[in-house]
Amino acid sequence: MPLILDGRYVIEKPIARGGFGITYLARDRRTPAMKRCVVKQLILDGLDREQIRIAKKLFYTEGAVLEELGTHPQIPDLLAFFELEVDGDSFLYLVQEYIDGITLEKLLKDFGPFPEADIREVLGKLLPVLQFIHDRHSIHRDIKPANIMIHRHTQVYYLIDFGAVKQIRHITDPSNYQSTGVYTPGYAAPEQVRCQGVFPATDIYGLGATCITLLTGKEPDELTDGWHNYAPHVSSAFANILDKMTKTSLQERYSSAEQVLADLGKLQPQT
Repeated sequence: MPLILDGRYVIEKPIARGGFGITYLARDRRTPAMKRCVVKQLILDGLDREQIRIAKKLFYTEGAVLEELGTHPQIPDLLAFFELEVDGDSFLYLVQEYIDGITLEKLLKDFGPFPEADIREVLGKLLPVLQFIHDRHSIHRDIKPANIMIHRHTQVYYLIDFGAVKQIRHITDPSNYQSTGVYTPGYAAPEQVRCQGVFPATDIYGLGATCITLLTGKEPDELTDGWHNYAPHVSSAFANILDKMTKTSLQERYSSAEQVLADLGKLQPQT
């Protein structure tokens, strides 16, 4: 890959690889301070024709959705989206705002399980972001500790990695709920795993499973006998909210972020 992309973005180092792409830390040479940014490159090596089709579709969808959703202060801005020819091969690139932060996955690994008060804060800060996304007929589909970041200085929570995002333009029509099997096991709702569609409640499940992992320090597949015994000091009222967020049945689960926020607001403050 060229060290300078589109005559503008200077690649510094790779920072992550997963799914169909590699993410790099870069600098924008057209800004006075060589501002940092994040460049995601779509990688198609070793994929068959159908896999390439799916990968390109997801990548274009991510770019289109980020252009709209990046207007939210807790979602990284989309800075550029372009295709380059390199040695006869075509490559797709997506450039986003750089967030100087740390993921909740890393915080859990470094410091252990979160107290209830911190999990309440996570929910209070992220549920409005989910409502913003759902109001624009999109579903994130991959909410987990690795995709939530907190800024090192401002303490603002960010929702990142929209590579699996699903757009549902006619959200009242069930025929539009078809979903490909892109998810993280343990954090994906049952209907998503069965490819029966994705809904706002699907993201609610992922956020609930994320909170339970942060509370217990256990991955979802380690909680086959339930999670309550691993977090005995959690208040029963808050536990009930997490249980309802992660109900197997769509009908029994919260259907919107607003509903969760309403119940969260009824909780007694912790002393």
